[in-house]
Amino acid sequence: MSQDPQIATMEANILEKTGKPVSEWLKVVKKSGLQKHGEIVKFLKTDHGFTHGYANLVAHQALQSSADHQDDDDLVAQQYAGPKAGLKPIYDKVVRAVESLGMDVELAPKKAYVSLRRRKQFALVQPSTKTRVDLGINLKGRPPNGRLEASGSFNAMVSHRVRLESPSDFDAEVTGWLKEAYEAAG
Repeated sequence: MSQDPQIATMEANILEKTGKPVSEWLKVVKKSGLQKHGEIVKFLKTDHGFTHGYANLVAHQALQSSADHQDDDDLVAQQYAGPKAGLKPIYDKVVRAVESLGMDVELAPKKAYVSLRRRKQFALVQPSTKTRVDLGINLKGRPPNGRLEASGSFNAMVSHRVRLESPSDFDAEVTGWLKEAYEAAG
């Protein structure tokens, strides 16, 4: 079992849901002969019914790679460097809330934003200016209202945008919209 509490929980959940501990799944992956992260994830999802998050964890362990996590950390660090450093607490609060939605949430950092995924993207977090983080949310069919703006030219990958200028702007109302988008992406 891992020393990281979140990973330890995921490992326990894999055992509970599949009847096999991660160590057995590592043997299954080794026997498959697959060598690439994406191939292993696809194999576990397609052939063994894993969710993306669990498959990703086993693939990383099978390849003994934390390199991808480091790269992700570097991308996020670059997004919140320099004049945008003060926005990192907003990002951290969003991530804590998203991770509490379910074990199948995937954070996928890109150069300019972090995609929040389940089976598909349901939201994204982007430090747009030095004073604001934009939270893009997929709530197709919901009319914009108040803080829940139409995404407009912000990002075509989401239907709405919420402007966050401090951690307190990420409140229960915004959390509710995010949860709704997460559930719709399942």
